Amino acid sequence: MIIGKELIALAKSTQKDHQKIFLQLQQFSNHDVNELFHTAHEQVFEEINCLDCANCCSTTPALITESDTKRIAKHLKISVSDFYSTYLVKDEDGDQVFKKTPCIFLGKDHYCSIYEVRPSACREYPHTDHPKMKQILDITFKNREICPAVYDIVEGLKNSLD
Repeated sequence: MIIGKELIALAKSTQKDHQKIFLQLQQFSNHDVNELFHTAHEQVFEEINCLDCANCCSTTPALITESDTKRIAKHLKISVSDFYSTYLVKDEDGDQVFKKTPCIFLGKDHYCSIYEVRPSACREYPHTDHPKMKQILDITFKNREICPAVYDIVEGLKNSLD
């Protein structure tokens, strides 16, 4: 599995081809885009184990919702305000995210110490089975540089759209 700088370089080298794919996908119906991604998602995740990579947790601070905050604080047995001050910061978009990357809850073995109560953004990542894929194509395009599964999904789409 290719991760880190190698994945970024590979994603950049295929950027033009992938941009063409995403332009093609804009012409498809919502249903067809969902069908393509969801099918590819299932196939790719039969082969990829996220514990072999954890690049998302190592490089990208997770967006944390208010409900995530309450759930995780309860799990950690701390107040919501303590959770905010200890673990969160506002990013340049004004969203609450974890202060540190790699994620403070990511172990050396790539296991998440709060997995059962992890944030929604983590639970849903890489979003390639999202119910409205066409609406998040821009995020999916960016995720090719972070997640080898997304890169593989897009490469698979390239082959199926030719």
